[in-house]
Amino acid sequence: MIDIGWTSREVTRDDETVAVVLRRDFGSPLDDVWDALTDPERLKRWFLPVSGDLRPGGAFTTEGGAGGTILTCEKPSLKVTYGGETSIVTVTLTAEDDATTLELIHSVPLAMAQSGAGALWVGPGWDEAFLALELFLTGKEAQGQVTPEYGRATVAAWVTAIETSGTATPDEIETARQMALQQYAG
Repeated sequence: MIDIGWTSREVTRDDETVAVVLRRDFGSPLDDVWDALTDPERLKRWFLPVSGDLRPGGAFTTEGGAGGTILTCEKPSLKVTYGGETSIVTVTLTAEDDATTLELIHSVPLAMAQSGAGALWVGPGWDEAFLALELFLTGKEAQGQVTPEYGRATVAAWVTAIETSGTATPDEIETARQMALQQYAG
């Protein structure tokens, strides 16, 4: 079983947005992590193939997935829309010796997420991406690592983050949990 405790998960909510916040330390230098996030040839090896105008202001699409617009892309920070113009993903890298902390914030309008329980629609997917990036950076095979058990564990971790945040009712959490289990552990 993959240890999902390496990633810090938070859910925030204000009057306008709901956001998932993930932080994880990677044992690779900042330049290597940045390159894995921004070089299309490396990105497709752990995330998805990306095509389009890959510069600030340019539109991109991911194979079989969502697309968006690159808002900013200057090391150590990347900001894009993803899946819609009001769905904003911000990635910030911080170097510490030969390691890098990656913080990802994915925010959407409250009207889209409904409550903090909306974190279950994207949080487990970002967990899978963090796992794939970790395996890629360490030269390990990602195939077969995301099992139904992994899916259940990451959904449970996000349920805990939502409960801790106080941003959703128990009924909202349970409804979103059931949907997330179908998607990530089915």
